[in-house]
Amino acid sequence: MSKLLSRIAGFFSNRTFIGVDKAGNRYFTRKEEIDGILKEKRWVEFKGEQDPTSISVEWICWLNGQRKVAPTPEEMMELEARRERVRLNVALLKKEEEERKAREGSRKAVSSGKVGGPDLKSFIRQFPSASEGDKVEQASDGRIKETHEEKEEPIPESSEPTGSGATYKPGTWRPPT
Repeated sequence: MSKLLSRIAGFFSNRTFIGVDKAGNRYFTRKEEIDGILKEKRWVEFKGEQDPTSISVEWICWLNGQRKVAPTPEEMMELEARRERVRLNVALLKKEEEERKAREGSRKAVSSGKVGGPDLKSFIRQFPSASEGDKVEQASDGRIKETHEEKEEPIPESSEPTGSGATYKPGTWRPPT
């Protein structure tokens, strides 16, 4: 019982204030000896409701021990300014991409008389011409029909067993040599 009380007393008297983030969360640390090994404990006290999503990445890294030194207010301001620049650049790129797509869409609509949709003729042209025995016909409505004429080619003999039922014997098939 005395060990528990000493830990509770040590929790309040032995803690060191490290910093505060922009959400008002306060961060603390303390040194604690466990089984003869001195360990550092880190934790956060939330301002208001306990919302872990309000903690920034830098503070999370410090809490988990991925950073040895807590983030400074100057560092946090720099990183926030950088994040804002990235957000603005993303918004600008999205706007430029939408404008480019609108320009390309208006060119397609003017040139083909259609609004959007795939260009099937140019898609089909990228494939090699029909193989022997296949005929490609263009129907009156512009669609392409492909017909296949039967070829009189001998079917190669397979080395696989062809029977089933009573004639099949498991383990009798051998690979060709």
